[in-house]
Amino acid sequence: MNRTIVALVAAFGFAASGSAWAAWPDDKPIEVVVGFAPGGGTDVMARKLLPFVERALGGKAKFVVLNRPGAGGEIAFASIARAAPDAYAMGVVNVPGYNFLPMTRKTQYTTDEIRLVARVVEDPNVIVVPANSRFEDLSAVIAALRSKPGSVSFGHNGAGTNGHLAIRMLAAVAKVEPNEISYRGTAAQRTDLLGGHLEVGMVSLSEIPELHGTNKGPLRVIAILSKKRFASLPDVPTAEEVGFPVTSTAERGFAVPKAVPDDIVRKLEAGIAEGLRNPEYLTGSPGDEPVIAFMPGAEWQKRLDDMSVALRPYAEEMKANEQK
Repeated sequence: MNRTIVALVAAFGFAASGSAWAAWPDDKPIEVVVGFAPGGGTDVMARKLLPFVERALGGKAKFVVLNRPGAGGEIAFASIARAAPDAYAMGVVNVPGYNFLPMTRKTQYTTDEIRLVARVVEDPNVIVVPANSRFEDLSAVIAALRSKPGSVSFGHNGAGTNGHLAIRMLAAVAKVEPNEISYRGTAAQRTDLLGGHLEVGMVSLSEIPELHGTNKGPLRVIAILSKKRFASLPDVPTAEEVGFPVTSTAERGFAVPKAVPDDIVRKLEAGIAEGLRNPEYLTGSPGDEPVIAFMPGAEWQKRLDDMSVALRPYAEEMKANEQK
């Protein structure tokens, strides 16, 4: 008799829980945490794409973007890990920072506490300078640093971010030491570049849509850290073409707390995929369109596992430098 009662209670509880999850998304805001300041590539991607994900989910979902910049994205990643597993709190993760930071120090989150839902973009790094910069190309930047170490200021969006890693890779290949300056987001880098307070910025391709096809404006791209040139910047050489074989990309996508149920993750993954295919989104996001690279969460996780192995030497280097 007791076993029967326990079984009935368990079955009822499962049914009630299943019914509750089936209602997702309900008329309740879904908070999406972004780990960088407004105006950067991560923020813009989320704000442009999520309205189309709302439509794909039937119009009941209402996403609200919350910016929590700092610590190279760690603050945002930790808030994803700590959120209730009800899928009304999620966030954007930025790779490689997301999987790299825990290798370098004790962080407020672990990747085991977070479940990847879907990758949205794979966005190569580009090196930018003000239009009136003294540097015509990447070779000139490297020559200046070889002549006087630390003489060129190089901006990135925080320790462990893709931009920071790209600078470290470039420094290792070119055997130079730039003066690294950390920012809370690309918008702040842009402000200092235009104000003459920063000489070189390391940002991602999608963050400069106004330059695509022309490379004319207040900023100028001098190199792209990809395997091949991009059609949107046909005259910009790869770093490898000018003698510095470095490739670095920023991957961005969505994640939820680990315990969010499978059916909710599948709904969200499908909604993101459908939003990315929406012609209206594609025409309205010229910066993102060239770098869209959808990948299901499970496949993305496997990619990150492999990537982490390659990143380990850089993590050890960072820890060694901090101990000096």
